[in-house]
Amino acid sequence: MDISLKKDIDSKITDNARKVLEKRYLKKDEQGNSQESFLDLINRVATTLADADKLYNKKADTKKLADEFSAMMYNLEFLPNSPTLMNAGRDLGQLSACFVLPIEDSMESIFETIKDAALIHKSGGGTGFSFSRIRSRNSSVKSTGGIASGPISFLKVFDSATQAVKQGGTRRGANMGILRVDHPDIMDFISCKENDTAIANFNISVGLTEEFMRKVEKKQNFWTIDPRTEDQIEELSAEKVFNKITDMAYKNGEPGIVFLDRMNQDNPTPLQGEIEATNPCGEQPLLPYESCNLGSVNLAKMVKDNKINWDRLKQVVHLGVHLLDNVIDINKFPLEKIKQQTQKNRKIGLGVMGFADMLIDLGIAYDSDAGLQAAENVMKFILDESIKASEALAKERGTAPAYEESIYNKPGNPKLRNLTLTTIAPTGTLSIIADCSSGVEPLFALAYYRKVMDNDKLPEFNKQLERVSKEKGFYSDRLVKELAEKGSLKHISDVPAQIKKIFVTSHDISPEWHIKMQAAFQKYTNNAVSKTINFPEQATVEDIRKAYTLAYQTGCKGLTIYRDNSRKEQVLNLSSNKTEGIKVMPVKIGPRPRPKVVFGTTSKLSTGCGNLYVTINEDNKGRPFEVFMQMGKAGGCAMSQLEAIGRLVSLALRSEVDVKLIVEQLRGIRCPSPSWGQGGRILSCSDAIARAIEQKLSNVNDSDQAKEKSNEDFEDMQVALKKNSINISNIVGVCPDCGAALHHVEGCNVCRGCGYSKCG
Repeated sequence: MDISLKKDIDSKITDNARKVLEKRYLKKDEQGNSQESFLDLINRVATTLADADKLYNKKADTKKLADEFSAMMYNLEFLPNSPTLMNAGRDLGQLSACFVLPIEDSMESIFETIKDAALIHKSGGGTGFSFSRIRSRNSSVKSTGGIASGPISFLKVFDSATQAVKQGGTRRGANMGILRVDHPDIMDFISCKENDTAIANFNISVGLTEEFMRKVEKKQNFWTIDPRTEDQIEELSAEKVFNKITDMAYKNGEPGIVFLDRMNQDNPTPLQGEIEATNPCGEQPLLPYESCNLGSVNLAKMVKDNKINWDRLKQVVHLGVHLLDNVIDINKFPLEKIKQQTQKNRKIGLGVMGFADMLIDLGIAYDSDAGLQAAENVMKFILDESIKASEALAKERGTAPAYEESIYNKPGNPKLRNLTLTTIAPTGTLSIIADCSSGVEPLFALAYYRKVMDNDKLPEFNKQLERVSKEKGFYSDRLVKELAEKGSLKHISDVPAQIKKIFVTSHDISPEWHIKMQAAFQKYTNNAVSKTINFPEQATVEDIRKAYTLAYQTGCKGLTIYRDNSRKEQVLNLSSNKTEGIKVMPVKIGPRPRPKVVFGTTSKLSTGCGNLYVTINEDNKGRPFEVFMQMGKAGGCAMSQLEAIGRLVSLALRSEVDVKLIVEQLRGIRCPSPSWGQGGRILSCSDAIARAIEQKLSNVNDSDQAKEKSNEDFEDMQVALKKNSINISNIVGVCPDCGAALHHVEGCNVCRGCGYSKCG
């Protein structure tokens, strides 16, 4: 099918998808205007990837293959990972999402890796690291006679470097930091993100071993090991260390856990080394300098007449493997070492999205034995067909160069082009484009409010539930409104019990069923499964412990959990109306328009970087309306940061955010050059701005009183939310791009409004 002749270029995508595409994926001119449509993007990607066939057969019919790739993507049956959609056929040409870099125990290796990571982040990729080879804090450094600062100090250096690297507004730097459980600094590592804002550009996970887990079960001690000398350092209670991990995960969701030995059981090339790290969301274990390109089949499109369309699924799997293998050949890798290692092993990761939608169309409950069986059946089929597709490519192009040394090189085994084939990756942004459920997660919500013109609120209703409710005769405007407030059918009357059972959302499902589903997919996944196990706020530490233990017992390769309201950032999503402030998709209220003329005052404050002039303009009611900053002769980065702060504060003021909350966010931020002013010590420019705003407001309480009042408001809000059954599942903060809610899913913080993802 030559879809280049189609006229309805946007008919396949929703308004939300169009916004995401325009913001992150479509080519733009110098003024930021989109220069291609969704169809143009699909044709660009398909043509570029199909042309790789000519590397193996100059007479290959790449036009036919490009049409097949295009149809598959245009019909939203399959999408490759974001860097491929963004960069295929463009100058950057970096198409992989996942990278792992090594860190050896030397200053040279550490800072060489920081440089390499910066290049990867610049190209749109995410990186994973093991810090386990770095000697422990306070151990000796023979070359200088000093003492080592330890892996956590360097973890913070990596975090700062990531913060400094920008990715052109398309994808942000994201990292995974792993430390083995037997490292001497493990207890400090477990709690290094106890402060929610610390090491913000990293997910962290503890690398657990089989030996450690056995000692936990038997309540035995284990030894930490010096990574440099391999000497035993300290004897610890395995149970106490495990409890510390669960305590911290209970508190704010980190650290996660990865089972290192289990990952290495599936390492296809053990002679090349041990797998020590994963990509940022944990689903892609990789050797040093490996990368992996991913793609996802939309299972929502694989149902026909209430049955799985196995024939079309087979076709899409074979095309997907072909496409992902071609990505390896045309990829412009950020480092030559990565190119060599990737082309040697030729790992790909074919996964899924829309699984929850598929179950609904099949009439199967997610949290049921039938749901688990459906997961196993589908993933086994995808893996089996992926193996056949890779075997066919190997006959045409040759096996992966490392095949001869791989665990697959045994009599009777198929000869493979790719040494891994399947991965269940996060699909936060891709699932918005495809208008389907994310990865293998349950539905997030069945309805939510969307802002339309003049700030009206329009309920957005799950299309499958709308169809079924109309067919069954229980659809009503009241149902839509009530569901938009609660997000779930669980506590809504007049809905048939069987419908409630099938249309479950994430928080309707117990953590045990979440883990069982992850394990079901893991059985037929070469790499790993990205999934978040959701807990209600009232869950206990023991519940978290049981979940981690169950993940180990059921064969998972790792686990990420999140307990509602366990991160302070959630308070940022509250509006002044305590029963209306949190929705499944909060409604954005636009800022007040700016009058042509406003009046204000300018304050001079002394900071460690020079004199800061803060101008605060007021509206016609005397309320702060906008803020401008100027610092002496400052320019470059310093001035750009001040401008950014000014714009954000102004936007918050014009959007009627409580001024005291703005001050709270700015107060106390430290920089390397504090100073003393008339009002006391000024810790940074942000701190100075907060002081200027406070000076403007005669009725502002001091900082402690403001914080106490904020806590009281938060507690009142919690009571109101519970009383009114408002659904606030998984909200962990505010999207830095659009201001909507961030939700913790698939091991990452994502925005369902604009497609922002902390993990890239």
